[in-house]
Amino acid sequence: MAFWADARSRAAFEYFGDVISFDTTYNTNRYNLVCGSFVGVNHHGQSTLLGCSLMKNEEIESFKWLFQCWLRCMGENPPKGFLTDQCASMKRAVEACMPTTVHCWCIWHIMKKIPSKLNGYKGHADIEQEMSHVVWNSHSKDSFDRNWNDFLLNFGLADNKWLSGYSVYEVVEQVSSSIFNNFSVTYDSVAAEVKCQCLLFESRGILCRHALSVLSFEQVSQVSPRYILERWSKKVKRRHTHIKSSHDKPLMEPRSKRFEQLVFRSQNICEFASESEELTAILHRAYDNVMAEMEALKAKRKGTSSLSHEDANLESINELQSPPRIRTRGRPKNRLGSKLEKQIANATKKKKTKVLSEINLFDAASAAHSNCSQYQGHVINYQFRVPAAGDNSLGV
Repeated sequence: MAFWADARSRAAFEYFGDVISFDTTYNTNRYNLVCGSFVGVNHHGQSTLLGCSLMKNEEIESFKWLFQCWLRCMGENPPKGFLTDQCASMKRAVEACMPTTVHCWCIWHIMKKIPSKLNGYKGHADIEQEMSHVVWNSHSKDSFDRNWNDFLLNFGLADNKWLSGYSVYEVVEQVSSSIFNNFSVTYDSVAAEVKCQCLLFESRGILCRHALSVLSFEQVSQVSPRYILERWSKKVKRRHTHIKSSHDKPLMEPRSKRFEQLVFRSQNICEFASESEELTAILHRAYDNVMAEMEALKAKRKGTSSLSHEDANLESINELQSPPRIRTRGRPKNRLGSKLEKQIANATKKKKTKVLSEINLFDAASAAHSNCSQYQGHVINYQFRVPAAGDNSLGV
């Protein structure tokens, strides 16, 4: 097994390591090793690689070893959320290595399995449609549990092992504002808290237009700092943008450790010195003095038993050999891209999506003046309605 992460990945984890997606792929290399990748999302919504690995199997101990290596590399700072597929070995490894992290199943993997899991049922198209409705329109745990139980009873699916496993709220909630019909926004003027039922801030870290409309109506001139995440701030100095990806050959273990420690400490110095020409000149002078001192010490110790880079006996180091091919378990490679999957993919492409008209909530915020709100002391509840296409009015 092998694990890899460079200095740029470690630096990027400081800013984009709150929620991590981990997935494995098969048959993507000549040795049939399992390739696993740790991926985050940066402030542009782009995927950022935060580490990768090659494993010979998907057993619990393999995942434990990998997750422990990754955590040590990232400074023993576990993420807040960890997204995986429904692999039982991954789940147990995450629970053992990251007990404080919220482990979620990716909703994309779950919904992708619907056609293959329910194709044998009569009226499976209606089942798939109703299941999608329950998943995307349940905006709280209680409503999801209630709607899910009703769904299983109405279609007689209570005995289905695959579906009954989701009676507990274990899917990742991805909220689309074009699906909900009503939104409820609660504003607490004392605590300066605003919370919308669409949960856009909880899922993406961005205040939704409904919450901003309420703040505008309440004449709030400044958004609370708790709603401005560090990843969106222009004032944050992102060190990972100054670090080049490293593909150098690995050094010997003791020297590699010393090298990593020096690089880690020098990053802050270089970043600070690059702010002006004067600071850069100071660092250059200090660098020249230190180099002269180290060269003098090296010359004095020449001929001793201390090992330097030039005097290292590289022939005594065992070169890495190619790993043996791994015989994969389960279905063969030609199973990928089956006829059923191709039919499903073609059918999905033919579906037309309806685009709702954009709503200018700030212009319509004045409409909240006459119809708003339920007061409970300093807490105000607003009700938003998404109009039909062509209707630019706002119901509050």
